[in-house]
Amino acid sequence: MPTHSTLPAVSAFPALPDRPRIGLLGTGPWAARTHAPALAAHEGVEFHGVWGRRPDAAAELAAAHNARAYDDVDALLDACDAVAFALPPDVQAPLAARAARAGRHLLLDKPLATTVDAAREVTEAVAETGVASVVFCTLRFAPETARWIEEQRATGGWYVAEARWLGSLYGPGADSPYAASPWRREKGGLWDVGPHVLSVLVPVLGDVTRVRAAKGPDDTHHLILGHTTGASSTATLTLSAPPAAAGASLTLHGTAGSTTLPAWNGARPAYTEAITALLTAARTGTPHPCDARFALRLTELLTEAEAEATPL
Repeated sequence: MPTHSTLPAVSAFPALPDRPRIGLLGTGPWAARTHAPALAAHEGVEFHGVWGRRPDAAAELAAAHNARAYDDVDALLDACDAVAFALPPDVQAPLAARAARAGRHLLLDKPLATTVDAAREVTEAVAETGVASVVFCTLRFAPETARWIEEQRATGGWYVAEARWLGSLYGPGADSPYAASPWRREKGGLWDVGPHVLSVLVPVLGDVTRVRAAKGPDDTHHLILGHTTGASSTATLTLSAPPAAAGASLTLHGTAGSTTLPAWNGARPAYTEAITALLTAARTGTPHPCDARFALRLTELLTEAEAEATPL
């Protein structure tokens, strides 16, 4: 199975000014609802500019947050200290590698890419230049769930875990602005919500050593995972559940009993924490656990699960 990258770590991150400029690449619903408002409200950064594949959308989003619209991505990179991404994964990856090689710190979205080679290119660029990187997996940064993850990691002794993330983007009668996303339609819940589930299971139970996968109805995937701690976990992932059945849950069972992932207060507070995490990593030279290397590992695991999956 794929193994975690052994790229050399670089500790000399490029220095940041007191209030660094950050640019946003992407203009879709996710950028407009989460990224741009959080960047504009964060006291530690200056939300400087927006670039998008549609210049009119970039101009509209920039104007809404007193930022500048750019029609040239390199001009935005030249003007900023860090960049945030709200792009489809296989658009994000080459631009992220380009930004890293320009010395810009990276606030990435999940999944980093849908191929291991593309994800590895970003990770290599980060290692070569020493920029800081953070990949935004919501549950790793939402205060409620981030605390719970750290508590369960410290507790240990977990035997099995059960996870379900039943999205309804494509369920009967569903009406979501994210349903128009071509990459989500193509890759389904495995790639869209799978990173969220793995971002909890891996830090608590250890890296994944074995993957088994099966396909259910529509885009549904069922995963069975073995972990380095000896624990096993299961996960059911989809974007096609009926709206009435939609929801997410994750429960751990072990020597301490059972515990369930708490509810969290939306994506925007979590994204605010991710911005702060990037600034901390850039200033201290200490890589964040949820960085480009972790994003590469997620891509490796999702690629293996996709290849492994057979119809039930």
